[in-house]
Amino acid sequence: MLPVFLRLKVRLLANAFRRSPWQVVGLVVGVVYGLGVAVLGAVALIALLFSEADLARSATVIAGSAVVLGFLVVPLAFGVDDTLDPRRFALFGVDNSRLATGLAMAALISVPAVALTIVALASLVTWARNPGSFLLAILSVPLIVATCVLGARVTTSLAAFLLATRRAREFMAVVGILALVLISPVIVVLSTIDWKDDGGTAGRGITDILAWTPLGAAWAFPGDAATGRVGLAVLHLIIAAATVGVLWLGWRALVAWMLVTPAREARTRSYGGLGWFDRLPDNPTGAIAARSATYWARDPRYRVSLLMIPITPFLMIVPLMVVGVPASILAMIPVPIFCLFLGWTMHNDVAYDNSAIWLHVASGTRGRSDRWGRLFPALVLGIPVLIVGSVISAAIVGDWSALGGLLGVSAALLLGGMGFSSIMSARFPYPVVRPGDSPFSQPQSTGATTALAQSVSFLASLLLALPAIVFAALGFLGSDTWFWASLASGILVGIASLLLGVRIGARMFDRRGPEILRAALLN
Repeated sequence: MLPVFLRLKVRLLANAFRRSPWQVVGLVVGVVYGLGVAVLGAVALIALLFSEADLARSATVIAGSAVVLGFLVVPLAFGVDDTLDPRRFALFGVDNSRLATGLAMAALISVPAVALTIVALASLVTWARNPGSFLLAILSVPLIVATCVLGARVTTSLAAFLLATRRAREFMAVVGILALVLISPVIVVLSTIDWKDDGGTAGRGITDILAWTPLGAAWAFPGDAATGRVGLAVLHLIIAAATVGVLWLGWRALVAWMLVTPAREARTRSYGGLGWFDRLPDNPTGAIAARSATYWARDPRYRVSLLMIPITPFLMIVPLMVVGVPASILAMIPVPIFCLFLGWTMHNDVAYDNSAIWLHVASGTRGRSDRWGRLFPALVLGIPVLIVGSVISAAIVGDWSALGGLLGVSAALLLGGMGFSSIMSARFPYPVVRPGDSPFSQPQSTGATTALAQSVSFLASLLLALPAIVFAALGFLGSDTWFWASLASGILVGIASLLLGVRIGARMFDRRGPEILRAALLN
């Protein structure tokens, strides 16, 4: 039975080269890239033979743990297509254990598995320091390969089964983004270490932790033997072997479960009542506001944007922390940046309606109602965050006089951005992801209008808030009176920009209804 699975996997790989020429080129480039990385890794491991045993152990365990983590996480994060899904063999009557064994062995015939094997074999040279470490290195090679391959099989099958629906895949993509944000503090800590003086100590500390985990145990025990810690090597060997055993049992149980379990299907939700339509006035402005609020709550395109807006300030803070910007200044960043992007994201809201915008044009909906209705969710969300977030930031800084500057700058960015966005969304709508498509897919077409609308809206939001920003900067450099000047200017400019932008945008919407409809239909 095993030769059948191996021949099947070879045939599937061969068929991959029968696609279109450009797909074949991409596949060849991927293969060459993967094998090239493996060769570079192998050369690096061979070079570690001439370094100190402690340094070789730290480098091997840290890099090897990252490789194991990649084999486990990549299938879940990217939803790798499983050509040998266990469910495809449900009608052949193959025993669960034999099927699990065949599929696991067939997984060895792949570019990632071959690249991993090359790297693992190169570690034999790294630990050819004495007979004991070399013997343990021989044992570590199959344990490393088995850990990665079985772990990848488990996560790949889970991804194929659990991420069958688009909503589940989008959720995992969002989780991946959040994971990157959570990893940022680790990067900051590593960047603050003086690797020249303290790098050895820090590296050994990280290595000692990883060696006790399933990620690094298989890579660690040959290095333990090379440094004279035989007892520790035996313990790490037991952990590595136990990890492979648990993965095998999990993989066999997963195969048996998938053979008798149908694929997941998207669940349809049932909603009671009219939601926002019950809570807002029964007039054109209220109806559009209710519909916009419903979009923000249910449409994945809006949800992804709303998730990225609060994440963006923290992604900006990480490099500033690395270069040593004081915490008192960093605490002032999140709220203004949040307000900037929340106001800016409204600059193309009309395009998200797609063909549904014809209802506005056909019914003669006034532009004033359309403009205010679309701004309702952003105002309801942005104003409380502006006030509460500014108070929290001022409390963290410990300077309540700076509260005026925070409120002024944030109000100018939020309200001014919304006002200018009301003009841009009526004058320069550009293609976006269509309703029902994945929010991570690309729009149908792009062009100069897209870049122009995005850049002009962003710069205009900053220019409208420039007086408040200048006054707030003077407040930090001089008298606290400038903070109150920033507050006054920010609120006045923000409200004036919002009212004027809505008025101009409403006139454009009334005058350009057919053009807006045409742009939406071409989306």
